[in-house]
Amino acid sequence: MTDLANYSNIRAVLERNGFNFKKSLGQNFLINPTVCPRMADAAVKSCDFGVLEIGPGVGVLTAELAQRASKVVSIEIDRRLQPVLAETMADYDNVKIIFDDFMRLDAAALISNEFGGMPVAVCANLPYYITSPIIMRLLESRLPIDNITVMVQKEAADRLCAAPGTRQCGAVSVAVGYYSQPKVLFQVSRGSFMPPPNVDSSVIQLSVLGRPPVKVSDEKGFFTFIRASFSTRRKTLSNAVGGVIGCSKAEFAELLGSLGIPSQVRAEQLTLEQFAAIYNRLNEEK
Repeated sequence: MTDLANYSNIRAVLERNGFNFKKSLGQNFLINPTVCPRMADAAVKSCDFGVLEIGPGVGVLTAELAQRASKVVSIEIDRRLQPVLAETMADYDNVKIIFDDFMRLDAAALISNEFGGMPVAVCANLPYYITSPIIMRLLESRLPIDNITVMVQKEAADRLCAAPGTRQCGAVSVAVGYYSQPKVLFQVSRGSFMPPPNVDSSVIQLSVLGRPPVKVSDEKGFFTFIRASFSTRRKTLSNAVGGVIGCSKAEFAELLGSLGIPSQVRAEQLTLEQFAAIYNRLNEEK
């Protein structure tokens, strides 16, 4: 069994299979031996879990997941890695590699077909360039998953897990909090990768909620309202959402006051519960 966290071993595997890194796919392969075991331990709660991995690379994380989970299904967009993964995953009969673009797949059908009724976690070292789209697709699809444990750029982690009232809080922070309980698990330095990126990373875990912590009258409209609220961060909420609230500034200020919210509030100062209360009241008054 090849030690995939060893730099020399990875280079040898890649050279044997004539593989070169492709910058456009965000390929920075993990070589720190301590990171993947911690990620796998956090994601796989018991040996009967199935794991959906996105972007296995050379299989460093995949191998750790396979040692803990009942089944691992890894989605890899780069078909050039087929001979590499055939070699590195040869000892694991509970790993299935699917060469496809995750963003084009029917993830619900894939989970149903591959995992049956077993509990499922998503675990991945996500490419930086497509982190938020993948995470939001996983959450918005309301897939039957227990948790999403992923490594992302540190700056992205700070946004995804930002608490209300902080500078990092944005529309994606509110959306993540609507679908899950997010937390940062640990930091990963740029020197943990081959080739090393220009930024540090964080491993985060989103514990997926069975139901959102707030109830809104129209979910699609609610997120349109959230995006508008953060569209111009320096503006007050009333100025930022002028095009979508359907009432005058005076009426909106009165509505905020009735909810005990200052009229000059900015979006990042509001909690998810306050956003929901404002949106539901707006819909009541239409």
